[in-house]
Amino acid sequence: MGFFPFFFFFFFLFFAPSLCRVPSETHLRTEPEHASTPPRGWNSYDSFCWTVSEEEFLQNSEIVSNRLKPHGYEYVVVDYLWYRRKVPGAYTDSLGFDVIDEWGRPIPDPGRWPSSKGGKGFSEVAKKVHSMGLKFGIHVMRGISLQAFNANTPILDTVKGSAYVESGRQWRAKDIGLKERACAWMPHGFMSVNTKLEAGRAFLRSLYLQYAEWGVDFVKNDCVFGGDLDIDEITFVSEVLRKLDRPILYSLSPGTSVTPAMAKEVSGLVNMYRITADDWDTWRDVFSHFDVSRDFSNAKMIGAKGLLGRSWPDLDMLPLGWLTDPGSNEGPHRTSNLNLDEQRTQMTLWAMAKSPLMFGGDVRKLDETTYNLITNPTLLEINSFSQNNMEFPYVSARRSRRKEKVLPQDFAEGGMLGKRALSLITCKDPKANGWSTKAIDQDLEQICWREKLEGPPCLYKRKPLLASGVEMIYKQQYEGTLHLLASDGMEICLDGSPRRRLTSKEFAGGSFSPCKWDANQMWDLNANGSLVNSYSGLCAAVDLLKDDAGSSEVRSWIATGRRGEIYLAFFNLNPQMTVISANLADVAKVFPWKSLKGVSCKYHEIWSGKSGVTKRWISIAVEKHGSSLFVLTCV
Repeated sequence: MGFFPFFFFFFFLFFAPSLCRVPSETHLRTEPEHASTPPRGWNSYDSFCWTVSEEEFLQNSEIVSNRLKPHGYEYVVVDYLWYRRKVPGAYTDSLGFDVIDEWGRPIPDPGRWPSSKGGKGFSEVAKKVHSMGLKFGIHVMRGISLQAFNANTPILDTVKGSAYVESGRQWRAKDIGLKERACAWMPHGFMSVNTKLEAGRAFLRSLYLQYAEWGVDFVKNDCVFGGDLDIDEITFVSEVLRKLDRPILYSLSPGTSVTPAMAKEVSGLVNMYRITADDWDTWRDVFSHFDVSRDFSNAKMIGAKGLLGRSWPDLDMLPLGWLTDPGSNEGPHRTSNLNLDEQRTQMTLWAMAKSPLMFGGDVRKLDETTYNLITNPTLLEINSFSQNNMEFPYVSARRSRRKEKVLPQDFAEGGMLGKRALSLITCKDPKANGWSTKAIDQDLEQICWREKLEGPPCLYKRKPLLASGVEMIYKQQYEGTLHLLASDGMEICLDGSPRRRLTSKEFAGGSFSPCKWDANQMWDLNANGSLVNSYSGLCAAVDLLKDDAGSSEVRSWIATGRRGEIYLAFFNLNPQMTVISANLADVAKVFPWKSLKGVSCKYHEIWSGKSGVTKRWISIAVEKHGSSLFVLTCV
């Protein structure tokens, strides 16, 4: 055998197997799983609304780094309207006060963010945040701004670095903006873009590539989910983020009308998504999160597959500590309205439901009570590492014998027992196919809900009237759609999504407003009985509203820990102290592999500090709107 045959024989013998080996999925993925646990951090909205400045943001960031980062709080997020000039006349839905670049993209207001001057955007702020060991996030709205649309700015082609040109012409904002699909609760702010056009996709791509260049690690995309669903934008943005050379966590908002069925369409595209309207510091807001948390747990949505990792149902920020007011033009000026029992209930539910934990208070005035609550090691352990989290239905309750004065407003907060209201659901839900037409006379028809209710709700139907010649361009697109009126002869039409930003305690069903040429008021009745809203693509259904914060009930959640422990939480939603009990033998009904019948369990209740041993019952008196959290070790 000559030299060369001998050489190639040994080469293939020793090296060919490694050259031909197909890499496994684990081998291919060099980056760690994105959002492997619920994200945790600080957001400026609850304390500053839209007015936060660079100085205020960096002051908060430094304290987060020093005091909260050791407890896993790693993101600091600038919430919305960082591009709006803080001058007289500017507010949350004002027009003409935003700072945009030549391509129609929002850039930080240099008056509030001086380091952004010279085209630097948020890059200097991101560098400072990263030097603190934190990750930097921003809030963005859907699509394109009305200000850019009115200015008809050109669109940036990020490949060529110049204006986007297709079919021999330059494309501009008015070519891609869908003015009739303006954000329902911010109509002077932003509108959807037409993602069916390559020019529309080019605009969105230019936005997110710019955020990546700035060093952004987290994007909260608002007015694209829930009743404002824009599945096309979510899908395309997710594709852009997936191709970046550095991960950006993708968050959706708001969560009005969200159901597990709707969320399943987007959960694999994102890392966290809101499942309620805005959460503020009232008991009714806290109360409203219990049903939806249970539903998402039952649907196995907690920690499901997401964008380059996991996705998490988001119960919204924690409005604790030093706050501002919803929609305010001023910064933090008051303490949270929730008492300590209610704050503990909120934190305990957020932990047991494994919601992202985004603290909203101004950390420059972080008091020790609030600090100890949001850094409680048991809550944070549960939030990050517990498993099998679910509502535990096997509890009993009785009122405490202690006499208390019950304030009337605790019962009056609920409100709407027995009333009917419109809800928006995914059109894949069979419940959506519940509408039919009813002739009133030769020229007048109603659309009625088929379900057998006393006096089924009906709406009058009419073809939308074009307001001006300018809007004729939309006529073909919305051919066959209907306006739905509250009554014959009144120019009041049904909206699909609310026209103002709601808090969690407010029902998110349809409202009525003056009729106009607006996708939010356009409906399409299909042959299968579904009534589709042109703004969100969701379908209308009718629900009976139950009494919320005035009802008498208790709740319980259960989960398992990574060291074999069991977490059992009791929640007293009643307006008076209640004794809540659970039989440990019932744990086997939800965890069949953990039979506790006749087993001794050590317990520790974290809020009272009580400890002991039991073989059968766990029972404790819980303050009104309060909670108890037991850590059980059973042998």
